[in-house]
Amino acid sequence: MAVPAETREELAESLYTALRTQSPIDRLTADHELTKSDAYDIQTRLVERRLDDGAEIVGHKIGLTSDGIQEQLGVEEPDFGRLLDTMFVAGREIPGDELLQPRVEPEIGFVMEESLSPPVTYLDVLDATSSVLPVVEVIDSRVRDWDIRIQDTIADNASSALYVAGEQTTVPDQDLSLEGVKLYKNGTLESSGVGAAVLDHPARSVAWLANTLADLDEQIEAGHLVLSGSLTPAVDLAPGDVISVEFSSIGTVNARLSDE
Repeated sequence: MAVPAETREELAESLYTALRTQSPIDRLTADHELTKSDAYDIQTRLVERRLDDGAEIVGHKIGLTSDGIQEQLGVEEPDFGRLLDTMFVAGREIPGDELLQPRVEPEIGFVMEESLSPPVTYLDVLDATSSVLPVVEVIDSRVRDWDIRIQDTIADNASSALYVAGEQTTVPDQDLSLEGVKLYKNGTLESSGVGAAVLDHPARSVAWLANTLADLDEQIEAGHLVLSGSLTPAVDLAPGDVISVEFSSIGTVNARLSDE
């Protein structure tokens, strides 16, 4: 049973306040039995506050695309959040003063040349994609100690924060499920993976999003950027840490978390 609209509004406000004051809160599901529909409604209300602040939606991010994290949260499908223009990091210095408990993930970003109308397959996604790019997504949680359930991360705009992007390139001839990546922190290899870790193929993740958005009377628009999901487990980030993400064919991204 859905929680009342008044409660969803209050929970969105609590997340927004946590974001603005950089003060984490207890997970929403500690006191409320939220459905995923409740959580997405809270996300929408949270994003609307950020739009009122002047942000614009420029795409989407997809999370929970690996078997491991789905098992950890007891779910069988990904989740998504809205990507805002204010999340883009110009340059390579990640502003630490905007973050609470950051982690980084290497992802393949899809820049859409055409809108996607369901039913959508991964081949449709590839046909509609103008370019791909290497991305370091900085995820964060407004929930204290990352003590989250699926509803908590959905409500918190899929634990989104910032992203650093490399140069756009045409979709490679190589199967993106075979695209490899290595994630280095301060010169040490922390994790590695391949595109198949993202729902067997990163474009399948984008197709899932396109088909899911249809239920909400939304769609992936031409010009939108979609972050398709992490190829590796997330890596914790501390002030001063230097991150290097090296993909096998689509490029490299380097970034540093500021000391401030």
